[in-house]
Amino acid sequence: MELNELKEKFVELFGHKELKAFFAPGRINLIGEHTDYNGGNVFPCAITLGTLGVAARREDTQINLYSENFSELGVISFDLEDLAYRDEDKWTNYPKGMIKYLKEAGYPISSGMDVALYGNIPNGAGLSSSASLELLMGVMLEDLFDLPVSRLDLIQTGKRVENEFIGVNSGIMDQFAVGMGKKDTAILLDCNTLEYELVPVELGAHKIVIMNTKKRRELATSNYNSRRNECEQALEELQKFIAAPSLGALDEAEFETYQDQLSNQIIKKRARHAVTENQRTIKAAKALKEGDLKQFGSLMNASHVSLRDDYEVTGVELDTLVQAAWDQPGVIGARMTGAGFGGCAIAIVADDQIDSFIQQVGKTYETEIGYPAEFYIASIGDGAKAVKEA
Repeated sequence: MELNELKEKFVELFGHKELKAFFAPGRINLIGEHTDYNGGNVFPCAITLGTLGVAARREDTQINLYSENFSELGVISFDLEDLAYRDEDKWTNYPKGMIKYLKEAGYPISSGMDVALYGNIPNGAGLSSSASLELLMGVMLEDLFDLPVSRLDLIQTGKRVENEFIGVNSGIMDQFAVGMGKKDTAILLDCNTLEYELVPVELGAHKIVIMNTKKRRELATSNYNSRRNECEQALEELQKFIAAPSLGALDEAEFETYQDQLSNQIIKKRARHAVTENQRTIKAAKALKEGDLKQFGSLMNASHVSLRDDYEVTGVELDTLVQAAWDQPGVIGARMTGAGFGGCAIAIVADDQIDSFIQQVGKTYETEIGYPAEFYIASIGDGAKAVKEA
């Protein structure tokens, strides 16, 4: 759906108003998975798939939200004075949480609004459709109500919505990538300090191919929170022997020294992933800065192996896609991206091999899993913003 079609839909639902348009991207994480809540580094980038929205202020305090992706639900409405989480409000709990927390923080959101949205991020694919929705609402509110809010504030509010309002114990990476993304650039982000560095992603005659398992990820009901708890237990046990504020603060040598103090194999494996993945992320950023794509690809591959064997968050669908990708010519590297348990994997593929890559990997996946995967060529785009129309 193009912007003009979305505007027409808005007029059909809410009448003619002075509209403003906004866009917030999805994201992929190039490397550094399950390191964010372990105080390590992540290396995400915003992509050109995302969520488009048009909005206008109202005179009263009613908020009306419509998504073309959930057109069967129609317009979902609530009042600015009643921003409690409600199951029946479905997807609108994400924007509702943003409004609630910004309002509670003292930002002057003084009236209601009409909003129509359309997203082309596959729902449940692990490309951060929820962070895209949160930051879209953030930049909408900032613009419509002229809020003196910093981008970091919007990012942290989005994370708070995810953690406290929705109930998913996730880190800050998704909102940060969606909020701070920049074209053809990845973000090396230290999740402990929120210090970050923009690193140019120059892939030469290669592109990033996103491979969607079509197996939905439902984070709140998955093993995500249990992995987090296992890491917290590992850190607690290690802190009896070494002063480390987080697993991300350890390097491989320190972990090797103290790993046998951990009480069981499971938490040892979880901690090993958190430590080694963080180091891989730092090495990967260095490789890209030096133009060493081969090294970057090797680190991607090692990341997937660690996520499969030590963190155990891949599953047969992701493993099948990644193994099939590794088997193709012209592939620099491939790994799952996002939290796992379904969702997507990414591969860096030579331009002249992309068609055969998609055909061969798709064929292998459908034969082994029983239904087709989906493939998208990803471009790295800008973060959430108002859309300036020509």
